[in-house]
Amino acid sequence: MGKKGLVKEITVITFAMLIVSSAVYFFMVPSGIVVGSISGLAMVLSQLLHMQMSVITLILNVVLLIVGFIFIGKEFGAKTVYTSMLLPVFLWIFERIVPVTESLTKNSVYDLAAYILIVALGQAMLFNVNASSGGLDVIAKIINKFTHVDIGKAVTIGGLITAVTSIFVYDIGTLIVSVLGTYANGIAVDYFIDGFNKKKRICIISDDFEKIQAYIMNDLKRGVTLYRARGGYDKTERTELVTILAPSEYKQLLAYLHKADYQAFVTVYTVNEVIGKWNIHAKRKKTEQV
Repeated sequence: MGKKGLVKEITVITFAMLIVSSAVYFFMVPSGIVVGSISGLAMVLSQLLHMQMSVITLILNVVLLIVGFIFIGKEFGAKTVYTSMLLPVFLWIFERIVPVTESLTKNSVYDLAAYILIVALGQAMLFNVNASSGGLDVIAKIINKFTHVDIGKAVTIGGLITAVTSIFVYDIGTLIVSVLGTYANGIAVDYFIDGFNKKKRICIISDDFEKIQAYIMNDLKRGVTLYRARGGYDKTERTELVTILAPSEYKQLLAYLHKADYQAFVTVYTVNEVIGKWNIHAKRKKTEQV
């Protein structure tokens, strides 16, 4: 990975952790929601042990961080070291700059919904760059790696254990809400990750396919596949161009086609996942599609 790519990843990870930390501090802690996470477990232990939540979070993260290095790998472990340090730091900053002692919404259902959506967005951003917020996300990643279940379901499985601990500090109602919230959190994580991974498969039939191919390869830096196609009505043979693009690149291609005013027949499909390399280097001239 080049320097630019590294800076981009660090920026994404830092911003994602800011999102996760704000969800924990502003919605989870003041309302007493114990949705399955290391922060939820830390919140329970902070009341049982009378210690600061930021300190307990740090201790638990260190233990699970070692587990992540052993079972997932150095890259994931290194990123998780960074995120594990960021969470208690952001919580410490919030504790001193914006003290919160009660629910912001004055409604536990609103707090739960806000927490689930906000923290799931941050988690999905982290998982998308092979990172995690630390804590039970490490357990979820291990479950995902060895069982191949969706990462959101793995988050749910790992989080249910923590959710159950809420019974030691709170009532049965909180336990039920925590379990339901943990389940919803897993669904939300999968939803956001699917959104990040979605691509467009574009099929184009045009007499100007070579110009379109050149634009895709030279400007969008994506590969193409060329197929011979025969019309069912007039039996005329034409070339069909197929490419996989990100949604933003698809919009660029449409703008190009409209501007160039080519006669083209275009069909578009949504692709939920692409495995393998699907980009090309700027200097490559051969046609390729993975």
